[in-house]
Amino acid sequence: MLVRGILPFGVIFIEFFFVLTSIWLNQFYYIVRYLFIALVILIITCAETTIILCYFHLRGEDYNWWWRAYLTAGSSALYLFLYSVFYFFTKLEITKFVSCLLYFGYMLIASYAFFVLTGTIRFYACLWFVWKIYSSLKID
Repeated sequence: MLVRGILPFGVIFIEFFFVLTSIWLNQFYYIVRYLFIALVILIITCAETTIILCYFHLRGEDYNWWWRAYLTAGSSALYLFLYSVFYFFTKLEITKFVSCLLYFGYMLIASYAFFVLTGTIRFYACLWFVWKIYSSLKID
């Protein structure tokens, strides 16, 4: 289940580093255009991976794809949160407890928002795929 989220995380890995640097280290982020391109590639990657996984589930006669399509995004959000923990220990020099709590709280909220975003993308892509597959069936 965790391996399914490595591809969408790999798409935004570099841009996420720059966003974290601009937020927590007070550096300017000038390349918003690349962030938009990374978002588009993330949407395409999420849709393609969930369509492939949904096809394999439907081929194995497992028709409970709804929550599985949505929850596979959780592994991407988990990778995002784990990277933010790694970033905290390698790049930041925060020593106060309240600052640490604030950082991890914000990163938990950001990871949850990423989970909802990718889960919604994956669910609707899978819904569209299932709708297309079953609407093309011809019953005689």
